[in-house]
Amino acid sequence: MRHTPDAPDPLFYCHLTDTVTKQIIVLLAVINDPASPRFDVDRLPDGSPTHFGATGRNHPAELAAMQAGLAPGQVRHGLRALRDMLSAFEAFVSRLGHSLFFIEPLAYHNAILFERYGFAYQQGKRWMDSIHYRFAAPDGDLRAKLDGSTPFRQPEFGDSVRGRSWAIHDGIMGEPYTGVHMYKHIGKHAGVSTFSEGQW
Repeated sequence: MRHTPDAPDPLFYCHLTDTVTKQIIVLLAVINDPASPRFDVDRLPDGSPTHFGATGRNHPAELAAMQAGLAPGQVRHGLRALRDMLSAFEAFVSRLGHSLFFIEPLAYHNAILFERYGFAYQQGKRWMDSIHYRFAAPDGDLRAKLDGSTPFRQPEFGDSVRGRSWAIHDGIMGEPYTGVHMYKHIGKHAGVSTFSEGQW
């Protein structure tokens, strides 16, 4: 959905699919504020796509986005409409005859945000707990790597959801953030939290 026909970015974008057992999976959902500044984190200076940082990174754009308060992968600020969108989506899934749906968070901050909206883990909970410990514990290896060696690895980043996500996006773990699968029961909050004290 675009707010004008020639808008460069959608106001709302959602990519859904279903499994062989007919369960609904949200692969990607984006809500953009079209009036906010755009940061070209999704493309290299030559215009080629970064595929969420998998095939390349536009470091200057990422730094500007981070300094503007965005999280990895965001090209614009959001509209703070996720709560309403999830409520409408739950109603949609319920009308399809389902009692739950699945989602695949693309980044660490997405998973924490979904926890706070009532999602639980089908896969990846133990890994998320491990990531939390590695950032939070005095002897945590990820906390030790927040040494300021890049703009995305500042010492204070271990105490915030967005800071951790930028450090992970910067490769601090030595492996990509992938393989996390979550689900939401319609009308229920799972009460799961792997970083309850974390500020955004």
